[in-house]
Amino acid sequence: MKKIKGSCFGFILVSILHVIPAIAQDSLWNSFTDISKIRLVKPISKNISSAYISKNNTPETGYSGLTFIPGLKHTKNIPNSFVTKKLLLKFYLCNSSDSTASVYFFPGFYYREIKLYRVEGSVVRMIPPILPALSDSLGYRLISLAPHDSTLLLAELIFVKTYINTARPRLIHPEYVDSFIAEVRSNHNEDTLVTYVFCGLLLMMILFSLANFSQGGNPEFLYYSGYAFFIGAMLLTKAMYNLRSTHLNFFLEGYLDFILQGLGIMFYMIFMQKFLATRSTHPFLHRLYNTGIILLATSVMAYTLLHYLTDNYQAEYGVELITKILLLVMIVIFLAYSLQRWNDKLLRFLFWGNLLLLIFSVLSQIFSMTRPNFKGVLPIFNSALFYYEVGLFLELVLFLMGLNYKNRKQIIEQTKERETLKAENKLKEYEKEIAVYKAQQAERERISADMHDELGSGMTAIRLMSEIARNKMKENTPIEIEKISSSADDVLNKMNAIIWSMNIGNDSLDNLIYYIRTYALEYFENTPVQCKVNNPAKIAETELTGDKRRNLFLAVKETLNNTLKHSGASTVTIDITVNHRLLIKIADNGSGINLEKLRQFGNGLKNMARRMESIGGSFTIENNQGTLTTLELPL
Repeated sequence: MKKIKGSCFGFILVSILHVIPAIAQDSLWNSFTDISKIRLVKPISKNISSAYISKNNTPETGYSGLTFIPGLKHTKNIPNSFVTKKLLLKFYLCNSSDSTASVYFFPGFYYREIKLYRVEGSVVRMIPPILPALSDSLGYRLISLAPHDSTLLLAELIFVKTYINTARPRLIHPEYVDSFIAEVRSNHNEDTLVTYVFCGLLLMMILFSLANFSQGGNPEFLYYSGYAFFIGAMLLTKAMYNLRSTHLNFFLEGYLDFILQGLGIMFYMIFMQKFLATRSTHPFLHRLYNTGIILLATSVMAYTLLHYLTDNYQAEYGVELITKILLLVMIVIFLAYSLQRWNDKLLRFLFWGNLLLLIFSVLSQIFSMTRPNFKGVLPIFNSALFYYEVGLFLELVLFLMGLNYKNRKQIIEQTKERETLKAENKLKEYEKEIAVYKAQQAERERISADMHDELGSGMTAIRLMSEIARNKMKENTPIEIEKISSSADDVLNKMNAIIWSMNIGNDSLDNLIYYIRTYALEYFENTPVQCKVNNPAKIAETELTGDKRRNLFLAVKETLNNTLKHSGASTVTIDITVNHRLLIKIADNGSGINLEKLRQFGNGLKNMARRMESIGGSFTIENNQGTLTTLELPL
């Protein structure tokens, strides 16, 4: 042991003699780190000196006037004003073993360029970059020392443009480097798992929104799917590549994260305009979201130009920070606006969603900038991303509640509109039918009036003149004149019946019963048949169309005609009853009807059955100590 210590001291003494110009500013407090004794990982933050230099300054051009300070100037996040500078680390290594020893130098995660130099007197020689055989090993550089060798090393580091840069230099044994990388990943497994679950929820929302858009064509669902896609892409790439030393992770962390978030929020604002119909219902919110969209578009363009065309990271970060602050202000304005319209239930759902998103977004930003490490809690509760995802999840739940409320409200409104439209269509149909009915009634009245005035007077004149001729001729009256008189009388009766059925003033049940009673009594007045009519004393007012009246009356008339001509009856009784139906029974005391000897194609009874069927009624005829005819019509 004493021999080894003596050897290291000898290495230190010899090295000091060789590199006195290089270490004059280090005050000899720096100590050599023996890499042969590193078994796993060794932090060297206390064994280094550091300085920030311009990117244009290189070891080849010299470090004139450069002052190193002991340790690290910034032990937490690197300030924005230093992100675009080079960080120069100086440290001493030795190998006290009898064989070549190697370690991997790992300064931290977000360094897009790492160069190692070995200082030998006044000569500065770059060490070839040798990386582990892993896909995410850009942050590691192999250092090898010969047996009993010592050296002064310079590490030239260029940061990725991000506000979460840190400097935590470590030396890792080559056989442990794979385990070290795996351990770093495993420390964030819970956070990554939660992110994957949340991205799965966002994927479901994307599919749900696209399905709703394809079915209903509502553009707000398309915009919401865009919002979910960009936010999900940001979170998914963060979970997949977080704390990995790859060019893709540097690109995501340094540039793309803010772009994805900005595009997602732009889609969200357009979605809110469509979802709330702000142009017509909330003009103030419509103007507010238009302002937000213009702000985000301008910020994304300015951020891109500053990132790729300048080296002014402070301005670039300022664009991002100011944009986020203004977005938070917009959320506060939305919350205040929603409070003023608390009766709007849809706004209440969005109010709580935005409030929770605001709270957890602020909490996430605080954790991202301060990087706390609470002891005794699960690592996930120290993650800034976790709190942002919680806010997004709660906002998503409340949005779904609001969507359900809006859909239910729309279904009710659409149902009302359909019922109203159906009622309006029915009303139009009824009005059309009424107009047709009125036109038909007017035509019926015109025809009945013309028949009464023209044909009625003519037939009455024929009948009167035939009576005069018969009286003048007395016993020598030709039989043709008798037939003319009889036919004129018959035609006149039929015409009166037709006129009666066509007159809309007679479209009532009591009028029909009264007309049947009058006709029957007059029909049998000068015959050997005695007629009796039994009808209700009081008949409720019931409308009965002319078609029904006419067919009923003609059926009664046909029955009375058959009774007079064929029954041989001396009495006929007509019983009329009314309740939910009209029932007319015509019975005589004649010889009855022989149903078996009826002519197969006789038209009289067939016509009666057809007439009653056409108006929804029924007709029956039977023997019952004479003939019983029953006519029935539902009312």
